[in-house]
Amino acid sequence: MELNYFALAVPFFLFFIGLEYYVAQKNKKPYFKFDSSIANINVGIVERVTDLFTVGLFYYFYDYLHQHFAIFDIKPGVLMWVALVFGTDLLWYWYHRFGHKINLFWGFHVVHHQSEEFNYTAGTRITIFQAVVRTLFWSILPIIGFPAHMISVILIIHGLYPFFTHTQLIGKLGFLEYFLVTPSHHRVHHASNEQYLDKNFGDMFIIWDKLFGTFEEEKEQPVYGLTKQLGSYSFLWQHFHFLVEIWYAAKAEKGLWNKLKVIFGSPEDFNPEVRAQAEKRFLAKDKAPAGSKRFRNYVLIQISFTLIFLFVMLLFESHLSTFLQVSASLFIIITVINCGAILEQRKWVFFLEFARISLVLITGFYYYPNIKLIIVLYVMIVALISYYSIIKKQYLNLVYGKI
Repeated sequence: MELNYFALAVPFFLFFIGLEYYVAQKNKKPYFKFDSSIANINVGIVERVTDLFTVGLFYYFYDYLHQHFAIFDIKPGVLMWVALVFGTDLLWYWYHRFGHKINLFWGFHVVHHQSEEFNYTAGTRITIFQAVVRTLFWSILPIIGFPAHMISVILIIHGLYPFFTHTQLIGKLGFLEYFLVTPSHHRVHHASNEQYLDKNFGDMFIIWDKLFGTFEEEKEQPVYGLTKQLGSYSFLWQHFHFLVEIWYAAKAEKGLWNKLKVIFGSPEDFNPEVRAQAEKRFLAKDKAPAGSKRFRNYVLIQISFTLIFLFVMLLFESHLSTFLQVSASLFIIITVINCGAILEQRKWVFFLEFARISLVLITGFYYYPNIKLIIVLYVMIVALISYYSIIKKQYLNLVYGKI
């Protein structure tokens, strides 16, 4: 049976997250917070889901560029592998630096910096938007002449290494601090302290920061997160808030040039008051004050199930039809949005539950056409319309406690 062994990345990362949590708890270090850690893992889950559809596309993109535009025909060899490692990291440095200096790119990258805690769960905060942008930067590699299979191997390593720099449990690492990106270096990068802002952009090697003047040593205790903390665990808001803010800011400007200056300007010059306008429009309404904290258990059950479901789906990827892959991915994404909305005590989680049930029934009917499934879906719709207020109230009381 053909299996996708890259699915083992899911239990691999979870093992180290669990290990870090255990060590932190044993040493009474408050490095984990429930809501924040769940929000971090939510982002990582969706990134794994999107990999199902994008990894192959990225490979063929590199291969197409190599086949049609390569300047040199580079063959695998020790020197070429070493050159590719350093070339990949150098391009990452500039992608990362632009991601902090240009509003549009920051809108894609900001998700990685929203966590107010710094642990391995924060290392999972990678989005499809970041993957697309950095792929455009790395497209230089196949044009130089590196074949797609070499690039893919290095990118796996490049994706693995930085995960382990997201921890507070490891101190400074002696002589390694001179040339590698260590947890100490990366703590500086994730800090919102004024002297730490826009420092240490390297992913594997810190030499680029020392070469281009963006290096800062860890001295005082870092404060993690954004300079103006987001204050929301909503999966959707975490992904799109800054893009919405850019839209509001650009809309307020007159003339195309001024609008473009907002989009491609610097986050340092961005008007922070725009955040309040966007939050008033999208976050101020539809909250249900929770009567208990038991909704956390519901979120934990959902996340646990989703991680198991994700692992199985990735492992047996080649045996699943495209329709089943898409429907399973949608189910996972809706579940992640649901978990974020529950952490925010949103009332509209009720509709997400209905969407998930409908998706399961539609998928079941696709593979096993049965009039009974249609009847069940029809009864659900009729019941929802007829007893909407009662059903919604009972559901919200069940999730959040008596409101």
